[in-house]
Amino acid sequence: MPYSEQTVTTVRPWSDRTFSLTLTRPSDFKFANGEFVTIGLKREGKLIARAYSIVSMADDDHLEFLSIHVPDGPLTSELVHVKPGDSVWVNSKATGSLTLNHVLPGRNLYLLATGTGLAPFMSMVRDPATYQAYEKVILVHTVRNIAELAYREELENRVSDVFRYVPTVTREPFECSARCSDLFISGELCRQLDLPQAEPEHDRVLICGNPDMNKQMTNALRETGWTMTNHSGVANFSVEAAFVIHHN
Repeated sequence: MPYSEQTVTTVRPWSDRTFSLTLTRPSDFKFANGEFVTIGLKREGKLIARAYSIVSMADDDHLEFLSIHVPDGPLTSELVHVKPGDSVWVNSKATGSLTLNHVLPGRNLYLLATGTGLAPFMSMVRDPATYQAYEKVILVHTVRNIAELAYREELENRVSDVFRYVPTVTREPFECSARCSDLFISGELCRQLDLPQAEPEHDRVLICGNPDMNKQMTNALRETGWTMTNHSGVANFSVEAAFVIHHN
């Protein structure tokens, strides 16, 4: 059977639109940091399932997910109401194109996320192996409202010579209101952080967000000499294209 029944252990609301939940982990479930898996709920005997990037690390004993609440979404309108002890069904196979294996080694690694697109990058920034592969890891997370900056305190506490965290908010007063894609494309991100301008020969970019941001970044990078990872090989940037919107 491709799905196993797992138990909700914690639920954490971030805002009226976003929340995290943790589940028990199947003993034989394997994944790489940055991958996603299909999870779902059974209603009247029917499984309603969607793809979710995994927030927890590959060697954690639990599974953690970050979700948006879409009021009329077939799954999230139900998932937002789960509580500890409830059941969630987890597919046995994880996949995805946002792992360290999807980009070449390099100088600096840029992780660009909007909304719940942060999820796959949490597992990566929590993993010491990420910092062994690159000189610096830069995470830029763009949301509409301050409350949607999930894991903000944890990320701020992780900031070091090797890890930089740049939160941006577009619909409320905040220290930075620019979108992550605009910051990167304009070169302002590197200027702000006093880093050399990102170059395809040296640096790597992973992208996970709304379709407009994914498309904007993909076009801008390709136009300036970057190559996207595809089925035939590993290159210098990768986009999670397996699902267009993170959750509904």
